[in-house]
Amino acid sequence: MGASFDGVGVNFAVFSAEAEAIELCIFSPDGRRELARIPLRERDGDIWHVYVAGLLPGTLYGWRARGPYRPEEGLRFNHAKLLLDPYARKVAGRFRWSDALFGYRIGAARADLGMDSRDSAFAMPKAVVTESDFSWGDDRPPRHPHDLSVNYETHVKGMTARHPGVDRKRRGTFLGLATQPVLDHLDRIGVTTVQLMPVQHHMSDRFLTEKGLVNYWGYQTIGFFAPDPRYLCDGEIWEFQTMVRRFHAAGIEVILDVVYNHTAEGSQLGPTLSFRGLDNRAYYRLAENPRYYIDDTGCGNTLNTGHPMVLRMVMDSLRYWVEVMHVDGFRFDLGTALARGPQGFDPQGRFLAALKQDPVLREVKLIAEPWDLGPGGYQLGAWPHPFMELNDRYRDDVRRFWKGDAGAISDLARRLTGSAERFDHGGRAATASVNFLASHDGFTLQDVVSYSKKSNWANGEENRDGHEPNHSDGMGAEGPTSNPAILEARARRKRAMLATLFLSQGTPMLLAGDETGNSQQGNNNAYAQDNPIAWVDWDRPEMELADFVGRLAEMRRAHPVLRQKLFLHAQARALDGKPDLDWRRADGAPPETGDWHDPEFRCLCLSLRLASETPAYSMSGDVLFAIFNSGGPQEVRLPDPPAGTLWRVILDSATAAQAPRVLAAATRSLTAPAEAVLVLDALSAAEPRENSPMPGTFPPATG
Repeated sequence: MGASFDGVGVNFAVFSAEAEAIELCIFSPDGRRELARIPLRERDGDIWHVYVAGLLPGTLYGWRARGPYRPEEGLRFNHAKLLLDPYARKVAGRFRWSDALFGYRIGAARADLGMDSRDSAFAMPKAVVTESDFSWGDDRPPRHPHDLSVNYETHVKGMTARHPGVDRKRRGTFLGLATQPVLDHLDRIGVTTVQLMPVQHHMSDRFLTEKGLVNYWGYQTIGFFAPDPRYLCDGEIWEFQTMVRRFHAAGIEVILDVVYNHTAEGSQLGPTLSFRGLDNRAYYRLAENPRYYIDDTGCGNTLNTGHPMVLRMVMDSLRYWVEVMHVDGFRFDLGTALARGPQGFDPQGRFLAALKQDPVLREVKLIAEPWDLGPGGYQLGAWPHPFMELNDRYRDDVRRFWKGDAGAISDLARRLTGSAERFDHGGRAATASVNFLASHDGFTLQDVVSYSKKSNWANGEENRDGHEPNHSDGMGAEGPTSNPAILEARARRKRAMLATLFLSQGTPMLLAGDETGNSQQGNNNAYAQDNPIAWVDWDRPEMELADFVGRLAEMRRAHPVLRQKLFLHAQARALDGKPDLDWRRADGAPPETGDWHDPEFRCLCLSLRLASETPAYSMSGDVLFAIFNSGGPQEVRLPDPPAGTLWRVILDSATAAQAPRVLAAATRSLTAPAEAVLVLDALSAAEPRENSPMPGTFPPATG
């Protein structure tokens, strides 16, 4: 499918079940002049194809399709519209918004029912013939196991646009992202996996460009195989491949946020750019009245992955990014829309079944955003193995606990233990829950502790857009402040929340900049802000906080009890008869039923051991005692340490940095500071060392 160069010429192939004729259009190198139209005479089933001898890589092309224009029947062919190849590996030029892009005449009384005959080629980008000849050398995927993974969501441009260590010519690009200062920073904070916001070719909505804004996030894909030119220095595919190779050499995986749930063509009133003009009834899910689209995405249309050729395109795209571009996995935006069947979400449906059996894709990491906007769209926990899922319940419940909301402590307990009520079924691992405090669509962590209300005025929607509720708190001021007491309180809460993230069962995910105190000035929907509002601020980074995150990552790696695949259900272990999970109040007693609903219950303690079902050969004596105190200073009764050991405090989030502190054998309690997390491990009493280089207590080594 698409354009394939064989050294002598190029074979072109495109799918359409209902077109009456298809033409290949060849353009001049600058894309301005159409040099030739070549009819596709050959057809195998619904695949049209032609071989053109003498063409070379770099040739610009597009499609035109003839057929009936009857929107009331779902048919929207318009030969005047140049169509982007769905399989384009590279795209040259950018969209120029024009009324000529639409299949109907804008402003007509009959709206989209009337046909527009203006040629749209001048306003369309062109597909480019490519060949894959990148030398990967000894590149190998890092393949970090789920239990050792620390994910980091970032935007290619936003991460480096203001980074002083990145060459100005490469800021905001794939090559800039893979420079040594960025790699060193990721190593410093313990990141194993970078999750890139959409990098496939996308476009900005017309209403945004008319307001001088852009679709910065990139969730309006129109080319599922092509890297977006905005992130390329010289417009070459090898730049993306070089980025991946450098990340792999640094031991970091690359996961792509992909948008196969809808396309940038929008509703029935949207432009005709590619899929709509090739075969509207195949590519999209249409309503009972086929003039209209089923919109389970909130973006005007829903891609029809139930159609064999559309499913093939999605699978071909995924395999292309793994086999040719060497990425390590995918995060599926609005994933429920992809997995819908005739009766709604279907965990055994075509798309998920295809992924699970594919010999290439079943080896990579798969993360679902487990919801869409259609009926029954919220499907957190319903996805089958091997999918991981973004857990928004985790985000909300942890924010609520540290904000001091009444009754949040029972929800915190569920999130600390991997949200078992959602995920413990079907042989799934506790690592299936991707835990996060903040993501691109919402407040940053800094803004969670700095703003009580969102401030999205820059988006031009009168602050009506954006996620609600945010479970945030300005803590005495709204936005920036110079008050040292408020600044210290905000810093303390951020450390407590980050400590909670790394102490929870599941897979932690950080939002880029949260480790350095990055703010979006209260904007919790910066999708249109390609400017300092959404870019990570490297001018005054809180590197002390970054080092704190690095210690948390080291602590997580050092203690298997923090990253278990098996769920904990307070069951006795055969090894020592101890429960794998033991909840306690500050006075040392187990919480009673009423405690879990007591608004004054603000200090939750627990002992963690390896799960009772852990195989005997993997069982160890690793034990941690953790204290989560969202109230004032609290005296906490300590459990007896394991025989032959002493308790050692390895984390106190009340301060950014501290050495480990071994407690005397006679110590029976300690004071937990206000709004803080404490973690104790058991150290052999034979040789207690105050300054032991125990993993998790000092900044990690770099390099």
